[in-house]
Amino acid sequence: MEEKKFTTEGHLIKAKKDACNHHDHGMMTSKGSKNIAETGSQTAVPDSIKNVGVNVWEIPTSFKKGMLVPARVYANDELLAQMDKGVFDQVTNVASLPGIQQNAFCMPDGHWGYGFPIGGVAAFDPKEGGVISPGGIGFDINCGMRLMRTNLHVSEVQPKIKELMHLLYEKVPAGVGKKGTLQLTQEEFDRVMIEGASFVVEKGLGWPEDVEHIESKGKIPGADPSKVSAKARKRGINQLGTLGSGNHYLEVQVADSENVTDEKAAAAFGIDKDGQVVVMVHCGSRGFGHQIGTDYLRMFVEETMPKYNISILDKELACAPFDSEEGQAYFAAMACGANMAFANRQVITHRIREAFSEVFGKTAREMEMFLVYDVAHNIAKVEKHKIDGVEKELVVHRKGSTRAFGPGRADELPEDYREVGQPVILGGSMETGSYLLVGQDGSEATFGSTAHGAGRVMSRMKAKRLWKGDELQKKMESDGIYVKGASMKGLAEEAGGAYKDVHSVVACLEEAGITKRVAMLRPIGNIKG
Repeated sequence: MEEKKFTTEGHLIKAKKDACNHHDHGMMTSKGSKNIAETGSQTAVPDSIKNVGVNVWEIPTSFKKGMLVPARVYANDELLAQMDKGVFDQVTNVASLPGIQQNAFCMPDGHWGYGFPIGGVAAFDPKEGGVISPGGIGFDINCGMRLMRTNLHVSEVQPKIKELMHLLYEKVPAGVGKKGTLQLTQEEFDRVMIEGASFVVEKGLGWPEDVEHIESKGKIPGADPSKVSAKARKRGINQLGTLGSGNHYLEVQVADSENVTDEKAAAAFGIDKDGQVVVMVHCGSRGFGHQIGTDYLRMFVEETMPKYNISILDKELACAPFDSEEGQAYFAAMACGANMAFANRQVITHRIREAFSEVFGKTAREMEMFLVYDVAHNIAKVEKHKIDGVEKELVVHRKGSTRAFGPGRADELPEDYREVGQPVILGGSMETGSYLLVGQDGSEATFGSTAHGAGRVMSRMKAKRLWKGDELQKKMESDGIYVKGASMKGLAEEAGGAYKDVHSVVACLEEAGITKRVAMLRPIGNIKG
């Protein structure tokens, strides 16, 4: 394999491609690996990998010099074979980071990313020199999923789907560089960074109960706007209420009773009517989070790691001791990015309610447009977890992975979900549908973490060679899914065939005891950024 050259400039250019969780990459092979052809690409499963549980595969520390803990990949046979070599290279590199605990993990949607693999999970103990790494969080800080329910039936919505999607497209700007309609002063933007979703709710862009149904109540503590650069501020202040580009989307979906597999959890989440219409949103902190990641990556590479004599296997894993001045500064800035993302999805929620009200002639309250949940991926959080029976306060990195607490952590969940567990929103492709899951106590084996989506199985470039956006749009409409995208090329990149089988990913997680299926949600309208 060609040796990877590293410069700060090249590093940051590449970082810009790491939008939320999907970007182009080449498939690599090397000696000592099993080459398995799947869906037109090559993967390389290490010879030393061993099955150590249901859908759990372990790579021992002997695989690579410098590994401090084993690496574990969650996958069934099919999904394991589809993983590119980058997954195994990266998850074992993560296993070498200072202060890592138990294992480095990759979820079944895993594929090559920036630093960590997409679907990567790792926890670090600050008391043992544990670090924080932008490459373990992602450049779209707190890219996440939000699900709203309604009392509308598909028979009411389907005849008006084009009108609805066009209005939603007007109210929720999508695409590269789009600006929102919410004008903020610098002082107000500071409050967004510190308070998250609650600030925009106070401004009338939401309901008080919304905040109760957001992970961490829509606010990561410790945010400090003074740790955010002027350039990041400039990029973020006008982007509240925008969807962004790439794999971000706003989707109108249907929950059919035949696809509800856990009636108790579904009832707790308010998914209790056949043909019930719901709305799913996937987006993050936009250019604001990207700039924060870029700023601190440069600092960690050029100053921080040399200062603390940190040696790592991949410069994309640039990091700082969590308890250091630099580590705390990045964590405070990252929290600002995360809180902006919570606020962004909250503004989008308000615009969605406005659009539904205009189209259906009812208030959002009359349509019972309540928030089911909002869950983050691309984030680091300080959480308590047990290691060998001893409770520790750890810095949990989730890169393209999602929190999935079971009922055993009831105190950390909304009151109405404590008996069943945390809602988990797992996005599929715009052609195949998505899932509402519920966290299980078995997720403690992965620091309360699960997959966040289906996961790409091919590059965007290859998808554009195989599909044409306008043809895909027509096909989807004939299948009962009206899709409106910012560009035809963008639609082609998001074709269903570019993704892994979401049903297989979900089944894999359930068999492993991490999450349980609640309902499959089929799309009828989609806005793609």
